Amino acid sequence: MFKKLTGKNPREYEYAARHIMDNADEKLFAELVEKDSFLFDFVKQNVAQRLEKATNEHNWQTVLSFLKYYSPSYEEFVASTLAKYADEDLTDRMLEFLEKGTDDEKTYAAKFFSYVQDPLAIEFLKKNSYTENDYLNTNCAITLAAMKEESSYNEAIEKLKSGDDFEKFAAVKFLTAYGKKDALPQILDAMKNSSMAENIAGEIPYLESIFNILDNNFENGLLVVNYIINGLGEILGLSQVFDFELFEVLEFIETKFEDSRAAVVLLNAREKFETLTENDEYLFDEDKNTKNEINDIKKLLFNIDKKELLSKVNAELKEDSPFVFTALDFATDLMAIRELLKCNNQTIILKTAEILKSLGNLDDTAKTVALLKITDENIKSIIRAL
Repeated sequence: MFKKLTGKNPREYEYAARHIMDNADEKLFAELVEKDSFLFDFVKQNVAQRLEKATNEHNWQTVLSFLKYYSPSYEEFVASTLAKYADEDLTDRMLEFLEKGTDDEKTYAAKFFSYVQDPLAIEFLKKNSYTENDYLNTNCAITLAAMKEESSYNEAIEKLKSGDDFEKFAAVKFLTAYGKKDALPQILDAMKNSSMAENIAGEIPYLESIFNILDNNFENGLLVVNYIINGLGEILGLSQVFDFELFEVLEFIETKFEDSRAAVVLLNAREKFETLTENDEYLFDEDKNTKNEINDIKKLLFNIDKKELLSKVNAELKEDSPFVFTALDFATDLMAIRELLKCNNQTIILKTAEILKSLGNLDDTAKTVALLKITDENIKSIIRAL
């Protein structure tokens, strides 16, 4: 029956769709969800449409038996169907799912309330916005936004100021799902002051296009791109290059390569995509489209004159540059690098000492200059051990 439902023969898939709905075939729906990752998106879209077409006033309650098996591929079908036939009793039942159900049931219920906007759901939506389940968190945030519930938005903005980076990142994910672009400046500030900057940067394009950020504030846009590059393959999935429009973004940044900040970002991207394409472990599990896109981005970057880019690096070897750490990775001018040992940022001093060590230029004089500025005992110990 699974093959019939997902197949191309109209007679067979129409029969299978009617079967699953008329007979409340919970096991078949569970199988669909179980094999979610093995089906193409267009197949899952077809299945959802077939199930919707087979649903009527006599069999719609079958959908309630599907709530135990969550899939983002079928949540629109499930939630919209329940909303279509909703009455007070069903709404109360969905409230109960949202309050006491499994994560799967809560996630569908959260989506349901984006259609049936019952104020009684707000308390439970807020409560379920910061769980370990990203699908549940996202649906709660989307529904709270649909209901124009502002207090949850304001609370998330406050969480961006948290000293706990995990709480800060959770707030970023909430705000991204909530979809209010007014939050972007605060999210950018959170990114700049977080040890999870790559994670945060990877969320930002889902709230605002990188092109729009570059257009509004070129440096902020470059910084988002730079952190995304740092995170690719380790923190961020490679298929996300499509979501980020990364080929087109880097193509645009290339036109600004004379800007030293852009040059440093392009060098960083060049090195990252060389690593991604020369190590099979990164691309092994990716689909053909992703592999092709990664290789196309590499070709784009390798067509840029590397010497031209390297000639711009020294301009970012300064304490107040947000690109100083990346610039240090590509700097070769020993005098310019050593000057950074005199800055007031202890993390920059440590990075500078490490770079000088890698270049065979961390002599006793350089160590002394660095240690005079350092008050953090841990950093002192690292530098002495270099």
